[in-house]
Amino acid sequence: MAPNQRQRQLFISKKELKKLNGRRFSKPEESSDIGLIYPCVDTAFKLLLSARFCSAIWSHITDCDETYNYWEPSHYLLYGNGQQTWEYSPQYALRSYMYLLIHMVPAKLYHYLLEPNPVLVFYFVRCLLSVGCALSEVYFYKNVCREFGIHIGRLTLVFLILSSGMYIASAAFLPSSFSMYLSTIAIAAWYGRQYELAIFATALSALLGWPFAALLGLPIAIEMLLHKQEWSKFIKWVVISGTVVLIPMIWIDSMYYGKLVIAPLNIVMYNVFTNHGPNIYGIEPFSYYIYNGFLNFNFVFIGAICAPFGLFLVWLIVPARPRDRLCLSYWYSLAPLYLWFLVFFSQPHKEERFLFPVYPMICMAGGIAVDTIQKLYFFIRTKISSLHIAYHYLQYTVYITCFAILICGLLGISRSLAIYKGYYAPMEVLIDTNKLGLEKEISKDININFCIGKEWHRFPSSFFFPSNNWKLQYLRSEFKGQLPQPFLNHENATSIVQPYFNDMNREEPTRYFNLDKCHFVLDLDNGIETILEPNYSRFNDNFTIIKSSKFLNSAKSHRFFRAFYIPFLSDKYCIYDSYNLLQNIKLKSIPLLSKGKNTKPV
Repeated sequence: MAPNQRQRQLFISKKELKKLNGRRFSKPEESSDIGLIYPCVDTAFKLLLSARFCSAIWSHITDCDETYNYWEPSHYLLYGNGQQTWEYSPQYALRSYMYLLIHMVPAKLYHYLLEPNPVLVFYFVRCLLSVGCALSEVYFYKNVCREFGIHIGRLTLVFLILSSGMYIASAAFLPSSFSMYLSTIAIAAWYGRQYELAIFATALSALLGWPFAALLGLPIAIEMLLHKQEWSKFIKWVVISGTVVLIPMIWIDSMYYGKLVIAPLNIVMYNVFTNHGPNIYGIEPFSYYIYNGFLNFNFVFIGAICAPFGLFLVWLIVPARPRDRLCLSYWYSLAPLYLWFLVFFSQPHKEERFLFPVYPMICMAGGIAVDTIQKLYFFIRTKISSLHIAYHYLQYTVYITCFAILICGLLGISRSLAIYKGYYAPMEVLIDTNKLGLEKEISKDININFCIGKEWHRFPSSFFFPSNNWKLQYLRSEFKGQLPQPFLNHENATSIVQPYFNDMNREEPTRYFNLDKCHFVLDLDNGIETILEPNYSRFNDNFTIIKSSKFLNSAKSHRFFRAFYIPFLSDKYCIYDSYNLLQNIKLKSIPLLSKGKNTKPV
C-alpha cells in the first residue's frame, strides 16, 4: 500500500461520517464497519448512574459553602431551624430561595409521605442530584458521539465515569454543580443543533444556578447571531427563557426576603463591582488549578490543556479530509472550555468548585487529546515503516486507547478512594451521632448543644442531627472570619434583618458559645494545640470520647500516597488522626453514653 493511500485512510470517509453523525446510537454493532465498539445510550446511563450513586453515598462535603449556604437554609425550610449566612440576610440577599426550593419540594414530599430520619432526606436529595447529573452526562455523550465521532465519545464516557473530579462534583448541592448539569446540556444541545434547548439550558444555568455560567453560552450566541444570522430565533428564546425563569424567581425570592430581590444581579454586583470582590476570602497562585486539575482528572486534565496544540499538529502535518461541513470546527466547538479557563485562571480568588461547570468538557477534551496522539503516532509509523498498516488508525493504535483508559481510570479510582479513606470521618461520626436519637438514649425535651471549634468548616449539616432540639454552637478558634448564626424562630425569619452580619468577612464575637454548656463537641485530635484551639479530646476531666474515626493528617503523610490510594502502601506512608465526638461528663441533663467500638481511650 502506498504512503498516500495510508494517509487518506487515517479518517473515516465523508460518507461514513455523515452516516455516523445521523445515527441514533442504539446498538453497538452498528459501527462494526470500522471495528468500533461503544455503549448504547441505555448502557451508558446505567454506568453513569451507578458511578453517581457512589458519589451520593460515599463522597464527603468538600466545601463548607455547600453546608452553610445550601444545606443549612434547606434544613430551615424543611424543619424550621438551621444556620443563616450573611448572603441570606435581606440586607444583602445574594442567594436565591428558588434554587433551594426546587430541591426541597421533592424532599418535602418524601418527608411528608414517609417521615424519614433527616439524614435519609439528606441522601435522598443527593440521589436526586446524581440522577440529574447522569441524565445530563448521557445526553452529552450522545451528542459528543454525533459531533466528534464514536471514539472520542466513548473516551469521554469512560473519563466521566472514572474521574475523581466528577465523583466530587456530581452530587454536590452547589450552584456550580447545578450549572454543570445545565451547561453540559446546553453544550450538548449546541452540538446537536438544538439551539432552543441550548439557550433555555444556559438561562437556567445562569439565572437559577450561577450567573457566571452564562460565559459558556457566549460561543453559542456568537454562532447564532454572526454565523447563522438567526437573530429572531435567538431574541425570541432569550426572552422566553428569561421570562420563564426570572418572573417566578423574583416573585419567590421577594416573598422570602420581604422586598424586591433579583439574586443573580446581587451576586454579580458583589463579586464584580465592589472594591474587594471575593478576594477577601483568599487568593491563590496560577498553579492552583493546575495542581487541583491533575488531582481530579490526572492525565486527562493535562491532555485537555494540551488538546489545542495536538489538534494544531494534526492539522499541520497530517494530510486528511476536512471535517464534515455540518460539524463545527474543533476550535469553535471547544471554545467554551478554553474561554472558561482564560477567565477563571486569571482570577486571584480560586476555588475548586469554580471549574465544576466545565468538568464534562475537560473529559471530552482529554478524549480528543488521546485521539490526536493516536493520529500522530499512526502518521509517523506510516512514514518510517514499510510494514502492512491496518485499514483505520484506530485499529492500529488500539493499545494507546487501552493504555490511556487503564492509567487514567486507575488513577481516578485511586484518587476517589484516597478522598474517601482520608476525609470521610466527619460524615461517619455524624452518622453515628444521628443514631443516638434513634436509639432513644437522649431526651427530646431539652436543647442539646452540639459544639464545633476548629472543625466548623467540616460540619456536614444539621440534617445529621437526630432531632430539632439539637442546636449547633460555635467555639472560639484561630479562624478570624465571619461564622453563620441561627435563623430566628419566627414566622417571617427569612425577611428579618438580624444584627451582627457583614459582607467583609469580619469576625463576629457574638457567635461564640461557652464550652461548659456544650453537651457534645466535635473535635480533631491532631496533636496540635493553641490557646484558642486546645485539644478537647485530652480534657479527661470534662469530656469522654463516645465516637471516633480515622482522619488523614496530610501534613505528616507522604505527598503521593495521601493523594492517591495504593493498597498496603498508603496505610504505611500515611498518618491518621482521630476525629472524635466528645460528651461532656459534667452535664447531668443527659445520661452518659457508652463509648463506640472504635473509640480510643484518652
